[in-house]
Amino acid sequence: MYIFIILFVVLMALIVPNIRIVPQSDAYVIERLGGYLTTWKVGLNFKIPLVDRISSKVSLKEKVVDFPPQPVITKDNVTISIDTVVYYQIVNPKLFTYGVDNPMSAIENLTATTLRNVIGNLELDESLTSRDTINTQMRSILDEATDPWGIKVNRVEVKNIEPPRDIQEAMEKQMRAERERRASILRAEGEKRASILEAEGQKESAIRKAEGKKAARVLEAQAVSESAILEAEGQAKATILAANAEAKALTAIQNTKPNDALLALKKVEALGKLGEGRATKIVLPTELAGLGSLLTTASELLKDEKVLDEDLEEVSLDDETLQSMEDHKRKVNDKLEENREDVNLSEIESEIE
Repeated sequence: MYIFIILFVVLMALIVPNIRIVPQSDAYVIERLGGYLTTWKVGLNFKIPLVDRISSKVSLKEKVVDFPPQPVITKDNVTISIDTVVYYQIVNPKLFTYGVDNPMSAIENLTATTLRNVIGNLELDESLTSRDTINTQMRSILDEATDPWGIKVNRVEVKNIEPPRDIQEAMEKQMRAERERRASILRAEGEKRASILEAEGQKESAIRKAEGKKAARVLEAQAVSESAILEAEGQAKATILAANAEAKALTAIQNTKPNDALLALKKVEALGKLGEGRATKIVLPTELAGLGSLLTTASELLKDEKVLDEDLEEVSLDDETLQSMEDHKRKVNDKLEENREDVNLSEIESEIE
């Protein structure tokens, strides 16, 4: 009984340690009697006790290695310090285990030599501005070189590029001068643009002012023209209305048939209005209108009297004829006296003065 128990314990001690579960993203390299046998993948696996053994446990996850800065020389003989970061992944555990001894050291040395080769073909300015080119070239070279080791290089990144201190100072001065030059150019372009815009604004303002003055003058001329037309039309209408009113007034006066007394009264009222004001005025009486005819009649009568006297002296007539002529002469003289009494020439002359 005890023997069976002992045998069971021995068998369990031999079997249980040889049953293994491989986790995700891992792989186990198995050797049998010192030679490669297989690679365990994810899951439950069993090996023969005392014959098979696990040579290495390999992680299939992507790994990141940050290598220290490496001094390299550019094409224009400037020594710079560059540190890189390599992203790699083990894709073949067998080759990784048996392909190279100390793979990390191999990748580091390969990265340094590849970096010197790539940077040696570039000048300093190109090295500072061509990181994508450097990364692409290094990844391609490293991936091809590490393929026999079961390693796949996914990315290579240039982490930092440090030129010497004197080069940095020169670059800073150059950068400062370039920025000052660009600032001066931008300032000059801005002032030029501002001057152009200001001149265009003044030009546009002058054009707008001229157009405004022109429009104002046109409107003013139109307003004056329309005002003159309206004023002329108003004066014409007022003249027509005044003429119509005067015609109606004359018609009404004619229809009423005014007597001499009314006319004399109106003359007096008109003379009264005429006498208003401080200006000196000369008023002629209305009887002077018949003064010319009166004087003409008087002169003709005097001429007749002179002719009669001359005829009496030259012609001797009989007594009856002479008597009739004397009567006629007396009548003429009476008529002249009457006319002289009616019109007082001295009064007329004083009124005129």
